[in-house]
Amino acid sequence: MAARLLRTNFIRRPYRFSALSPVGQPTVTASTAVVPEILSFGQQAPEPPVPHPKPNEAHNDIDLSDQARLFASVPTSDLLRSTAVLHAAAIGPMVDLGSWVMSSKLMETALTRDMVLGLVKSTFYDHFCAGEDADAAAQRVRSVYEATGLKGMLVYGVEHADDAASCDDNMHHFLRTIEAAKSLPTSHFSSVVVKITAICPISLLKRVSDLLRWEYKTKNFKLSWKLKSFPVFSDSSPLYHTNSEPEPLTAEEERELEAAHVRIQDICRKCQESNVPLLVDAEDTILQPAIDYMAYSSAILFNADKDRPIVYNTIQAYLRDAGERLHLAVQEAEKENVPMGFKLVRGAYMSSEARLADSLGNKSPVHDTIQNTHDCYNNCMTFLMEKASNGSGFGVVLATHNADSGRLASKKASELNIDKENGKIEFAQLYGMSDALSFGLKRAGFNVSKYMPFGPVETAIPYLVRRAYENRGVMATGATDRHLMRMELKRRLLAGNA
Repeated sequence: MAARLLRTNFIRRPYRFSALSPVGQPTVTASTAVVPEILSFGQQAPEPPVPHPKPNEAHNDIDLSDQARLFASVPTSDLLRSTAVLHAAAIGPMVDLGSWVMSSKLMETALTRDMVLGLVKSTFYDHFCAGEDADAAAQRVRSVYEATGLKGMLVYGVEHADDAASCDDNMHHFLRTIEAAKSLPTSHFSSVVVKITAICPISLLKRVSDLLRWEYKTKNFKLSWKLKSFPVFSDSSPLYHTNSEPEPLTAEEERELEAAHVRIQDICRKCQESNVPLLVDAEDTILQPAIDYMAYSSAILFNADKDRPIVYNTIQAYLRDAGERLHLAVQEAEKENVPMGFKLVRGAYMSSEARLADSLGNKSPVHDTIQNTHDCYNNCMTFLMEKASNGSGFGVVLATHNADSGRLASKKASELNIDKENGKIEFAQLYGMSDALSFGLKRAGFNVSKYMPFGPVETAIPYLVRRAYENRGVMATGATDRHLMRMELKRRLLAGNA
């Protein structure tokens, strides 16, 4: 079933996408009361100095220099807890040991399993996750907003399913998530997030992606079951995953695909009825064509409101073809007069993409340098902001932990005279990470959300492992937050108000 699949697969994917009290009444952690980035990565870097605005940076209002103001709403106990968790997650050997333990036979013995899960729950889980069910997560969203003004994105934390029963069960959890979001004031939340991999078996997504790639490579090859969609490939898209003509879908596979379409359409319909935006998360390139196809075909059906889209697809800027695919999808959406929403991220599967490409004798589809990724992200961001500012129905979620991208977006918003409150452009960061940036963007007048996963502790383990891998050095913003937290703790200690 889905939960078991999550537990056994997480060590295979540690590269993608915690304070110290058990889950219960929602609390505000240091990580939810400050602000840096979501679903992106940066270079490994030493602990950075506290950034101070330069005179020529007066055009942006994002100020991360005053840690006392940034952490003003965070109790010292929560600040200590968050600092401890983030520092622990930044220690490579500790992360490796924890990953080994959670994939070892120790998890097959009830006593040691309970001990491990209890420790995880009281530390990393409560820092990075919003609760064990939709109601608890909604309450956490409420408490975070009331304390900080940051909104929440509700994310049911299951990621993969391999059979129809698991897919159906996950779909009902996603529908329950929408109900929980609907129960909140609209000012408190921004969207719910769905993973196509949780409502369509992985094996089928691979098969559909293969067939879509072959259709793109072979112009006279047509797929009878294919629904109307926007382009999912460009001339620079990686096609090496499919080197020979795939077998057509069997009758059973076509029925499974139709069932997956029904699931995502039921979720979209519920979102449309509840006026709750739906963000479709991205995956590896071996699966992404099928995910894009299902996201875009759903958008064509459900993005009827010309002012605000319901369905958002995710663009991963670390892929070489990201900019081209984005432009093609936008061009087709405009041609069809379909409002479209996009969540822009840097990317989360760099290691797995490189390994797979190398095993097939090909170059990784990811940009060669981090600077190329930053440039691609910022170019896509500028393009989307311009589209959203011209009166069209485009919606944009800028998911980033990168302060430079935040400053650039702030400057661009001023140039375009963008209404920061109309919801067409918002920022997002992961819950438990990049809080300094989140607060800085919020103080600059933007809508800012935290990506808040929830679910049983066991099913959250893959997600928590990825957060730990990110914090141990891949993202420089994690070091920035830890540095700011230490400075604030030191300031409070010296001031005698700890």
